[in-house]
Amino acid sequence: QVQLVESGGGLVQAGGSLRLSCAASGGTFSTYAMGWFRQAPGKEREFVAAIRWSGGITNYADSVKGRFTISRDNAKNTVYLQMSSLKPEETAVYYCARGRSSLPTATSSDYDRWGQGTQVTVFS
Repeated sequence: QVQLVESGGGLVQAGGSLRLSCAASGGTFSTYAMGWFRQAPGKEREFVAAIRWSGGITNYADSVKGRFTISRDNAKNTVYLQMSSLKPEETAVYYCARGRSSLPTATSSDYDRWGQGTQVTVFS
């Protein structure tokens, strides 16, 4: 049974940084993409970043390019999201997800396994 467990969320001042982790277990990950999405209160879930597990091909939402970095550690079956220059409007629950294929797409329906999420709160 696939399990994705996010960690690393918390409270951070605007302009600060956080690193989120997603520990994956119970399934195959080397042939799938992994993605990060976020959902703010009252808003739809939105794409943040994705990575092809092998080869490291990445995809980012325009709003986070240059500030966020997605990476993975194959040996630890863990995906990371390094976030910097955070903004208050990026306050949300951040979710890790496993793709249905190896393509690091920005479409949430292309992902079929989701973690429980980790709260990120950015205050000004």
